[in-house]
Amino acid sequence: MLVPKSTAGAALPLLLSSVSTLCAAQPNAQTGDQTILSNEIQRISNQSLLWGPYNPGLYFGMRPRIPKSLNIGLIWGNLDDFQTAQSSFRHTCEQRDNMKGYGWVEYDPRSGGKQVIHDQGNKLDIQIDLVKVPGGKNGGSWGARVKGTVRPSVLETVRTSAIFYASLEDGTLVLENEPDKLGLLGSVNLKGNAPGLDDFHIEVTEGPETNSPPMEIDTRMEGLENEHSIKRSLYKVGAYPAQHIWRVKNILFMDLKARFDKLMSHFGEPGKLPPPWHALTVPPVYGEGNLHYVQKVFEGDFEFDILFSSDSASKPITSDVVTEGIKENEDSFGARFDSIFKRHAPFNTAEYGKFARDLFSNLLGGIGFFHGDYLVDRSQYPEDEEEFWEAAKANREMDLGQLEGPSTLFTSVPSRPFFPRGFLWDEGFHLLPVIEWDVDLAMDIVKSWYNLMDDDGWIAREQILGDEARNKVPKEFQTQYPHYANPPTLVLVLTKFIEKWVNHTSHEHPSIQGDISQILSQISGLDSGNDGIRSAILGAAEPYLRNIYPLLRRQYFWFRETQAGEVRAYDRKAFSTKEAYRWRGRAPGYCLTSGIDDYPRAEPPHPGELHVDLISWMGFSARLIKNIAIALGEMDDAREYGRHEEAILRNIDDLHWNAEHGCYCDATVDSFEESVHVCHVGYVSIFPFLLGLVPHDSDKLGSILSIVGDEEQLWSPFGLRSLSRQDEFYSKGENYWRGPIWVNMNYLAILRLREYGSVKGPHQKTAARLYKELRKNVVNNVFKNWKETGFAWEQYEQETGKAKGVQHFLGWTSLVVNIMSLPETVEITPTPGKAHDEL
Repeated sequence: MLVPKSTAGAALPLLLSSVSTLCAAQPNAQTGDQTILSNEIQRISNQSLLWGPYNPGLYFGMRPRIPKSLNIGLIWGNLDDFQTAQSSFRHTCEQRDNMKGYGWVEYDPRSGGKQVIHDQGNKLDIQIDLVKVPGGKNGGSWGARVKGTVRPSVLETVRTSAIFYASLEDGTLVLENEPDKLGLLGSVNLKGNAPGLDDFHIEVTEGPETNSPPMEIDTRMEGLENEHSIKRSLYKVGAYPAQHIWRVKNILFMDLKARFDKLMSHFGEPGKLPPPWHALTVPPVYGEGNLHYVQKVFEGDFEFDILFSSDSASKPITSDVVTEGIKENEDSFGARFDSIFKRHAPFNTAEYGKFARDLFSNLLGGIGFFHGDYLVDRSQYPEDEEEFWEAAKANREMDLGQLEGPSTLFTSVPSRPFFPRGFLWDEGFHLLPVIEWDVDLAMDIVKSWYNLMDDDGWIAREQILGDEARNKVPKEFQTQYPHYANPPTLVLVLTKFIEKWVNHTSHEHPSIQGDISQILSQISGLDSGNDGIRSAILGAAEPYLRNIYPLLRRQYFWFRETQAGEVRAYDRKAFSTKEAYRWRGRAPGYCLTSGIDDYPRAEPPHPGELHVDLISWMGFSARLIKNIAIALGEMDDAREYGRHEEAILRNIDDLHWNAEHGCYCDATVDSFEESVHVCHVGYVSIFPFLLGLVPHDSDKLGSILSIVGDEEQLWSPFGLRSLSRQDEFYSKGENYWRGPIWVNMNYLAILRLREYGSVKGPHQKTAARLYKELRKNVVNNVFKNWKETGFAWEQYEQETGKAKGVQHFLGWTSLVVNIMSLPETVEITPTPGKAHDEL
């Protein structure tokens, strides 16, 4: 909840002070009881979130939230001919895979869902239904139904190889079936034990009778010694170094090549080889090892189940349970989604409903668990001299990064094929839809991010944990630098969390109440199917905030120290000589650390620069941490943050407002050592507005709204451009943030327009009009491109609205789900100060 300064100064702190007093007055809200409650909520929540498709860079990759544990995945490929087979095997999500769209069409991390993969290159549609079943003390059981259907337009016979695999870094995993050189009949059964999972069983079923192996059998194969049968499941186990076990597709290909070479040796030349559905199969190997896979070869449609059963559950999961669970998930997901994300006109139709569910499901389906070491260069690269970037570049080329860690991170990812890892700048936006669905899940992710913080308060902006993650990142971008910041967008989520806490506490919540023993009894009865666990953390918000408050404070002061800018040295006139900020990590043409990489800044870079977007983030952060301190009764801290907030808001105007351009501008130092503005009208120019730091009655608001609504500057039929059409750098160079439309910035603009349009003032009608039009433009453009391509995209072309950049970008583009849930028009608020939404 964020209201203009003129009203927010009293409204939210007063509410939080009341909440703090209320909590202190309730016997069952004492610190000890609250901590017990918080721990129990976390335990129950961890059970329902232990397992998931937490390797989102794979089309299907199941793992628990346990480091060095069990990984289960799926690889498939077309075996119609050798040439096709060379490039047809799917495992990691890749933009080059010629998909007609793929992803989760319904998904809840606590219960499962449905993923559909339109693999036109392999002539198949793959459907994977995931069902999670609570039970026992090790995260329950789960089943995945894998269903391949030949695409309707395909007339020829389609032959497919489907490979299940399970790898275990720490523990034991063995085959229960009797070995057979021909392959295994019926289900393939594995049993294992691993830390955090204890004893478990895995079953790969044979599937229904409609499953069929290729009908064309090559009789020449029958004369080969120890030849296996493609009518059976082909099992192989191998022992590999734990640090390389994630390269399962490479290992499989080595086995297939060995098989191919053996056949070439026997038959003499490629033209005499058996067909690929015989040649590209894995001969059975039995014994011990840490990588197990099961290959099945099909002709036409196929289906089989992967069943994981925790032995701590009362009974194992079965295919019948999966069938029932699929129906339950289908019924419950849609109903719950529509009740939480109530779409308003003109988006309250069935096709927009499917669009919204797809985008949101894929956002949740991009949540992953990552573990590993990471590269950090802790050398000091001072940026206080002119041409500082030259020395920094030379130091980076020396490649001084050292491995640290390991660390773990639970996070969503911006894009499964292109960015399958955590990004600090993105994550705050990712969690804004998530917190509406599952408060506990969102705050678990927030806590995971803050737990990465080092002793100084630094969190690396890009989390590249382990060899598997580094494999997807060019070497020059792998090393992180502890003096480089990134927008602290998690403050957006914490602001929303506080709003929900205030609402929860100020209304008597009937779902969970009583003394601590009664509450614990109620909590222990919750499971993944109970909505109570998703919001139970609101009943233990105080210990949660007390736990992360020191980390918030540490990070806040890290920003103040490491990203400080100069006021006195260049004789700048401002209310405060301390509240000025500069992103470190600048280079000619770029400021990657700001998140808006190539947006025009001062050229050349200068140590005297000041950046309006960074000071805006600091103002928003000061306001948030002040409100948290009030809620926790840390009044001395709250007064300190309040002074910072006031000084920052004053300095935003004193240091950055440019009357001639009618917007906020960066500052730099010219050749006469005088401070001058650098004005490139675009997202940076309206950043104080985007974060709600401009009072509704400010005379500056009218100028900002004029820029926002001007078709020759930011306004387009598809959303707000990142840079004005009139700017000299518009659409030039890399053209990443020099014109293209980004949904996250448009989302903030829509919220602010709604806010300013609902408060009486001279610009209310203009803001209300722009709100209605911008909301419609942004959603319609993302929807149109989704219908045409099957994907959400990273950005949209500023003149045509066409999708561009990274495909399957469900990060902040999924914010259109929240946008559709906003009202079509602004409701007029008679009394200033009535907050409406979100931030």
